[in-house]
Amino acid sequence: MEHLPQLTGKPYTDIIEADGTISRLFPTSTKPKVLKWHMDDEDRTITALNKTNWQFQFEDQLPVPLNGPIFIKRHQWHRLIKGDGSLMISIYKHARTQTNKT
Repeated sequence: MEHLPQLTGKPYTDIIEADGTISRLFPTSTKPKVLKWHMDDEDRTITALNKTNWQFQFEDQLPVPLNGPIFIKRHQWHRLIKGDGSLMISIYKHARTQTNKT
């Protein structure tokens, strides 16, 4: 398990597990304004690892509770909405499949 330093300017700390899964901690002190809309370069599934009232939101959709796995497609806009306390999520990055385009 590797702990990444908090020097990234990101509002979270990542812990990389042996299987490549990332555990990401958003501490209680996270300010709501730093949880920005963003997209990622790979498909991923996130799962909350603690009971929480934090929420997840896709672009043009209403926020949903983090009470089960959420699949996020590559380049799909999304954000977290701060709740009470800290949030620990598991992030599984799906392998990209190669397609031959001619």
